[in-house]
Amino acid sequence: MADLHPPEVTTASDRVPAPGEVRANGRRPRVVIAGAGFGGLQAAKALDGAPVEVIVVDRQNHHLFQPLLYQVATATLSPADIAWPIRAILRRQANATVLMAEVDGVDTARRELRAGAARIPYDQLILATGATHSYFGHDDWAGAAPGLKRIEDATTIRRRILLAFERAEMARSDDERRRLLTFVVVGGGPTGVEMAGAIVEIARKVLPPDFRLVDPRAARIVLVEAGPRILPAFPEDLSDYARRSLDSMGVEVATGVRVTACDMDGVSVALAEGVTPAAGSAIEGGRIPASTIIWGAGVVASPAGRWIEAPRDRAGRIQVGPDLSVPGHPEIFAIGDTAAVTGPEGRPVPGIAPAAKQMGDYVARVIRARVTGTAVPGPFAYRHEGDLATVGRRSAVVKRGGLKLTGFTGWAFWGIAHVYFLVGLRYRIAVAFKWLWDYLTLQRGARLITGTEKDGPVGQAVVPVAEEARRG
Repeated sequence: MADLHPPEVTTASDRVPAPGEVRANGRRPRVVIAGAGFGGLQAAKALDGAPVEVIVVDRQNHHLFQPLLYQVATATLSPADIAWPIRAILRRQANATVLMAEVDGVDTARRELRAGAARIPYDQLILATGATHSYFGHDDWAGAAPGLKRIEDATTIRRRILLAFERAEMARSDDERRRLLTFVVVGGGPTGVEMAGAIVEIARKVLPPDFRLVDPRAARIVLVEAGPRILPAFPEDLSDYARRSLDSMGVEVATGVRVTACDMDGVSVALAEGVTPAAGSAIEGGRIPASTIIWGAGVVASPAGRWIEAPRDRAGRIQVGPDLSVPGHPEIFAIGDTAAVTGPEGRPVPGIAPAAKQMGDYVARVIRARVTGTAVPGPFAYRHEGDLATVGRRSAVVKRGGLKLTGFTGWAFWGIAHVYFLVGLRYRIAVAFKWLWDYLTLQRGARLITGTEKDGPVGQAVVPVAEEARRG
């Protein structure tokens, strides 16, 4: 069985050290961080120079900037634009070690993190294992409606979107062509709104010059939201603006409508209970034949709460104390999407990048105070830095304190904010240049169909290609 410690002689009198206590062999306290997302990486960086040994464990070798993942899925950016090797980020931090392993449990009695056959001892443990898609008890929908959490998800969605147009070019019938050119996005939060706006831009502005047998502008994009309005976390006037923007772009917005079934041929929908569909909702019930379905309706926390048998909320997030530690386990912290945290006015802290980074920084300060014997900071206090969502080209909504922005001004603010939070100057310049180039030329440079698709072959064209090509 693998152990990261060198062999040690143990006796029956050995005990697990208290949080922050230096072990008898003189080793510095070890802080193990499970997950290198926004919260975990921020905690690791904030412990730079602290008298601790930091070990970051992640199943991937890269840190991912998730807010721009939809731009990989819609061929605006390539994966390398928004993901960076964790080792490269922490290469200059002398007290940090990076391990690529998939965590599958925690032994709280022995204070060990489990990753397959490996056992990673800890003195302080930070659980920053994030969240995954929630299909509300219908996990069998996952194959037909991928969500957007990892690079693999984004490249799968990109492949399906681009393949839909390629297959429509060779469709056997008008009905099949309409199904292929129908895209359903489930969930009216920022991810859903941004995906719907990006797909309609591809169909209306980017692809038309490239095809001869089919008109990509005939694509139908449907955004389905079970609640009464899209972007429910935003003020109602900004939510209404986003809906009007999507309407003007050609997106069919269906609010007050829930998905009841989902497969490779489309979705079944019905009126949501207790919700009156907004005026102009595109769909009230029935079946939507569609070749591409994208899920953005909800998330569920990783199983970290089950690993340590901690109290959890309905989404599986660990209910933590004021210092973000787990009740009964002061040496274990949960942050980001792994934790259920209450913010100002008793509202839940949202599962967004700034919140996770604030939690990571706070927990690092608590651990630093513990090991140095200085005053521990007071309870965690979340500072909301605003809400942003882009609707499409030249259109976004921003709420930051008393400031509200829409249209081109909001879009520019959204772009600057996202570029600022990218890792490294080179990546900021590269992404900013690509956005500027795409804006001026209406081109998408990452339109590559890679990998394999499991949902069947393209099929045969019914009409002679040469004859159809002449029509263009």
